[in-house]
Amino acid sequence: MTFFIHTYGCQMNVRDSEAVSALLVAAGYDPAEKEDDADLVIVNSCSVREKAEDKAIGKLGLLCATKRERPGRIVGLMGCMAQRLGRDIFVNVPKLDFSVGTRRNGAIPSLVARVSAGERGIAELSSPDEIPDAPEAHADLGFSAYVTILLGCNRRCAYCIVPDVRGREYSRPAREIVAEIDALARRGVREVTLLGQSVMNYGRMNPVWFDGDAPSTHGFTEPFARLLEAVDAIPGILRVRFTSGHPSGVTDELVCAMSTLPHVCHHLHLPVQSGSDPVLKRMRRGYTREGYLEACAKLRAAMPDFVLTTDVIVGFPGESEADFEETRSLMDAADFGNAFIFKYSPRPGTPSAAWEDDVGDEEKCRRDHVLLADQDRRGQAQNERLVGSVQHVLAEGRSLRNASRWSGRSDGNKIVVFEPRPGIREGTIVPVRITRAAPQTLYGELCP
Repeated sequence: MTFFIHTYGCQMNVRDSEAVSALLVAAGYDPAEKEDDADLVIVNSCSVREKAEDKAIGKLGLLCATKRERPGRIVGLMGCMAQRLGRDIFVNVPKLDFSVGTRRNGAIPSLVARVSAGERGIAELSSPDEIPDAPEAHADLGFSAYVTILLGCNRRCAYCIVPDVRGREYSRPAREIVAEIDALARRGVREVTLLGQSVMNYGRMNPVWFDGDAPSTHGFTEPFARLLEAVDAIPGILRVRFTSGHPSGVTDELVCAMSTLPHVCHHLHLPVQSGSDPVLKRMRRGYTREGYLEACAKLRAAMPDFVLTTDVIVGFPGESEADFEETRSLMDAADFGNAFIFKYSPRPGTPSAAWEDDVGDEEKCRRDHVLLADQDRRGQAQNERLVGSVQHVLAEGRSLRNASRWSGRSDGNKIVVFEPRPGIREGTIVPVRITRAAPQTLYGELCP
């Protein structure tokens, strides 16, 4: 049987799809290059925004319709939407074969076997605090890999469905994580990104460290800083990234770890969501505008080359024009290298879903476009300051837009496009002198 997985949503979902793919291969299934060639198709769904759920349901409907011509085809659902809707998904998509909650991915090979034996409409949901299964499985890899270190979220932001669908926070044991990354490094992985919904909370809710571990070389006591130190020391790992952050995690130890550990990148994705204190309070984000900017300043004081990226929501209930302008001014003050702008949409079951969605769609679109234009201006100015500098780029291979060029990312997560030389290899770090800048991309030439 051949399989194909459609993935919607965040890096956590990308990682989950990869783990399930590895489990299916281990169970004897073969990956298909495209959906049309697959006997089994799984949709990995996202519930963070309404549009993401609509796409997933639409895709499931189209896939189930193909069963008329391919009666043996199996269609399954996994991910956040599967967990949120439970058995109700079979009302929306009656020909769906199985649905799996967020912490039961390891059950998918056995569910496929049950469907092949004649069962239909199987739902496996997870409880909020159960320990997830099979988090270490990886498919065939290149030089970069995601590694989940923290599952779930305890923050309860007013607009967010994640705590309901991903469950309470659970930090994986550090010994398990380090062993997984060491194995990845032996397979040729050179860059790892540590994943968690609020990744800097690692180790705060359950014991995580080694049995009888030696003292930290740098004197770190916080679990996340100690984990970074351990991963940084793994032979073969050239770069360590992590996402997503929260300002409360920008402690002195975290800043020290990022500024002193040689393989930890000087980049952080730190969602702000709004620059207005009243809006942040309604969002239940747990920080103020001033507190957020203090976290940014602390990182930049230790690392002048530090690059910050962020998420922003426009049109949150009650967001006035003055609130929106506060967001614009904060984004300039923080000098983000990139920003992902999202128009607010209410999610069922969250506190904000009960509030009036009082910013119209047209106004949300206007604010979205304004922030995107601001970010282009800011990105252009920031990138122009790098013209003439030498950036150390992890080569990723041929550029998607121009096959004669290569691209990669700098330590600060900037996309860099350059002319290759004979003998250059993916997964190596090369020095590139920057000759030209665009808002989201740097262009340059390899140094001699």
